[in-house]
Amino acid sequence: MSLSEPLLNAQDVHAWYGSSHVLHGVNLKINRGETVGLLGRNGMGKSTLIRTVLGHVSQREGNIQLMGQDMSHAKPFEVARLGVAYVPEGRGVFTNLNVRENLVMASRPGRDGRNDWTLDRVLTTFPRLSERLQNLGSQLSGGEQQMLSIGRALMTHPDLIILDEATEGLAPLIVAEIWRVIGDIRSSGIATLIVDRDYRKVLVHADAAMVLQKGQVVMQGSAAELVANPLLASYLGV
Repeated sequence: MSLSEPLLNAQDVHAWYGSSHVLHGVNLKINRGETVGLLGRNGMGKSTLIRTVLGHVSQREGNIQLMGQDMSHAKPFEVARLGVAYVPEGRGVFTNLNVRENLVMASRPGRDGRNDWTLDRVLTTFPRLSERLQNLGSQLSGGEQQMLSIGRALMTHPDLIILDEATEGLAPLIVAEIWRVIGDIRSSGIATLIVDRDYRKVLVHADAAMVLQKGQVVMQGSAAELVANPLLASYLGV
């Protein structure tokens, strides 16, 4: 792909669960190194959009270009292979593996050979994990599991990392730590798609954002434009 080409370009995306039509012609574009916030109240289609882009939703239509390749009908492993890392809402930690095993099993160079997110760097970024290396995933707190999930994603050296509710249900000190790391990810040049209930924090860390309502885009633009728009709060129900 050329450097001027979007990393992800999804156009006119529709998605269904059975007979339920959830996404209605959504467009989503993320440029290389860009951080995009995906906002909206619960049940408006944010996670469905993520899962559709990742290939998890089988009933889908539209055009999804990733790294310049047509991934409209791709399987999840094909999307991951192209350099997309996913930190799911449920964290997805392997509970029967210890912290070191969870991290190392995912490690691989980036598509361009990058190998800068080593085990040591992840443990430096998340000092708590270095103290828990031999603990099983099931023995970690929710915050530690979230750190592990993000660290594991980084060790795949992604071009794009998708964070779905990365701070949900966590203690304030852990939340602050997660946002610090999200800032580090952004400054490292990895493109990021963020879903989080704290839309103010999302907009502080994002370059651009879009708002979904009932599976349709009702607002989008730069983070600064959305912050200044008086309609934003009404769409987010706050």
